[in-house]
Amino acid sequence: MKKILVLFICLIFQNISNAQIHEIGVFLGGSNYIGDVGKTTYVNPNKLAFGILYKWNKSPRHSYRFSYTQSTIMGNDLDSDDPARVQRGYKFKNDIKEFSAGLEFNFFDFNLHEELKRKLTPYVFSGISYFAYDELFVVNGETKKDYTSSTFAIPMIVGIKTNYFKNIIVGFEVGARYTFTDNLDGSLPKNKNLEILKFGNLNSKDWYVFSGFTITYTFGEKPCYCSN
Repeated sequence: MKKILVLFICLIFQNISNAQIHEIGVFLGGSNYIGDVGKTTYVNPNKLAFGILYKWNKSPRHSYRFSYTQSTIMGNDLDSDDPARVQRGYKFKNDIKEFSAGLEFNFFDFNLHEELKRKLTPYVFSGISYFAYDELFVVNGETKKDYTSSTFAIPMIVGIKTNYFKNIIVGFEVGARYTFTDNLDGSLPKNKNLEILKFGNLNSKDWYVFSGFTITYTFGEKPCYCSN
């Protein structure tokens, strides 16, 4: 993950050297998990999530977006509405460190150089995420760590943003990640020696969700939004 973070910083400074408009800022909110342990509520932030992000605005309608976000996700069967899960009584915690890259699309024009006009637009984002997490397993009702692993996820984010303050963009977003693992919760260990410990729905992957606010600072020369 250190190498990925260095790559993220290099991409930022490489793009800053171009005569375009840029945004750099922070994400602050919460996280929750959807899988085989605990609640099945889709948006239910219960742990702090935070990160940094950078956008390279190529037009008033779309931007290239890069971000690094980390959080701890958790699940507890005792919080579930499913009697079977409550009776089972499993619980877990897992650390997520995620790098994402992709395209953000604005539903309305969001020209940040029209200083006299306040802008407001919904937006969507998708691309690819790569994240580190702990491979877990459950034995005798206790969740334990096997080793640290990493895999890909597909982020699907919806949000709304405004340039209420000069050079400051404030947004609120909810972003679900469909992961390529079913073992954020210890239900499907990769270790073949632990296969006997698997449980839950083995035909569906785990999800995690980041919900919260973005605050970015805009800078850069006025771009020409025209066809090359």
